Amino acid sequence: MAPALKHFLQFKDFSRDELEYLFARTRVIKERFKRYQPYHPLADRTLAMIFEKSSTRTRLSFEAGMHQLGGSAIYLNTRDTQLGRGEPVEDAAEVISRMVDVVMIRTFEQDIIERFAAHSRVPVINGLTNEYHPCQILADIYTYIEQRGPIQGKTVAWIGDSNNMCNTWLQAAEVLDFNVHVSTPPGYEVEPERAGLFGTDHYEAFGDPMDACRGADLVTTDVWTSMGFEAENAERMKAFADWRVDGDMMRVAADAALFMHCLPAHRGEEVEADVIDGPQSVVWNEAENRLHTQKAMLEYLLRGRVED
Repeated sequence: MAPALKHFLQFKDFSRDELEYLFARTRVIKERFKRYQPYHPLADRTLAMIFEKSSTRTRLSFEAGMHQLGGSAIYLNTRDTQLGRGEPVEDAAEVISRMVDVVMIRTFEQDIIERFAAHSRVPVINGLTNEYHPCQILADIYTYIEQRGPIQGKTVAWIGDSNNMCNTWLQAAEVLDFNVHVSTPPGYEVEPERAGLFGTDHYEAFGDPMDACRGADLVTTDVWTSMGFEAENAERMKAFADWRVDGDMMRVAADAALFMHCLPAHRGEEVEADVIDGPQSVVWNEAENRLHTQKAMLEYLLRGRVED
């Protein structure tokens, strides 16, 4: 019997129990992949990938992942579809969801994907919006677990912009019971309502990024100018100059601290080269794990819990 319809639009859409199940399944699925062991639970299933923003890792990981699970993936850019000519999102959802089994959308406002999901007959996955990036944080947390063990009770230092990545880390901290230290330049602070927070017990704001990194188990950042904010680039370069993750920040973090970045990265801007290319960096593992965590996600949304 098919599982009940469920979407992954924000990190908090999944419970701690569901996320722990996904992390366990990711380990199994990744081990099979590394052994070149075929695993095709989604044979004859189709994923539609709708993109309004450019992508490398999101498109590749979803498309390759769906193929590796035995299904197929269809790429749709809104410029090449009727969505780009003003077709209502609701109408597109009604039609597309009758032709495929699952939909992944990478778009601008969260409202767009929420409206699509409300009219979809199949699961919808958030591949990135201005507000959230849940698939990336799913991979990041799995990478931490893989490298260092449980994340519960640990401290993540977020340095830079309070963007979709930061918002999603804050949600994840509440669901999975860890802490986030946030340091942003003045004027770029966390907006709790936009972040979708339902509490503030798991995060603390710091004016000085060194203080945010002190004792942290994971230090992470993102580009200073996210997609859709390019007009602010020059202003942001000045505002964020003291929020570059460097060796000094990593040295005040915990001895076993890791560094993560969702990529693409600009060495010499948000992170120094000797950090992202240094021994504490796990950015390549992090990027690869997008593939494996998303395969676990696709399997769960389409088949429910499996034991094998």
